[in-house]
Amino acid sequence: IHHSLFRKIMKQDNNQEMFPIVDEQGNIISAATRGECHNGSKLLHPVVHLHVFNSQGEIYLQKRPDWKDIQPGKWDTAVGGHISYGETVEEAFRREVMEELGISVPNPTPMGHYVFESNVEKELVNVFKTVYDGPVSPSKDELAGGRFWTMQEIKDALGKGILTPNFESEFRKFFI
Repeated sequence: IHHSLFRKIMKQDNNQEMFPIVDEQGNIISAATRGECHNGSKLLHPVVHLHVFNSQGEIYLQKRPDWKDIQPGKWDTAVGGHISYGETVEEAFRREVMEELGISVPNPTPMGHYVFESNVEKELVNVFKTVYDGPVSPSKDELAGGRFWTMQEIKDALGKGILTPNFESEFRKFFI
């Protein structure tokens, strides 16, 4: 069965998917499964995030589906995804943008990276931004939709349980 079809049928992430384990500079030191990375082990694994702005300065957010194991039903960064073992940051970035939004972003601006830690996981987040005014086709398999938000709408939603804590901290770090 095709991976996305399998996930749609099962309505959960593949806990056997292999992720690289990295140091805080992004150097690969070992590997572990998604399940091992999300069970409170705090194994540092890399992810990519893309913030998509339109030319009016609004920012696109995705709605996480209710079946996700982390932050179900909350609004989050336009694109956020794990880097699979054996994949580069750039390859993961291109794959995730296409999978989640159905778009190609030729020259994203790197914003930097930082370590995000929650009660169940620890991620090395590689942050990018871009300006995009074309059509967005959010994945029906991976997302529960998405839309552009004004900066005021985001500021009004901060701290109210509408947005993911990860997005809130990243938004404050890079855009306020």
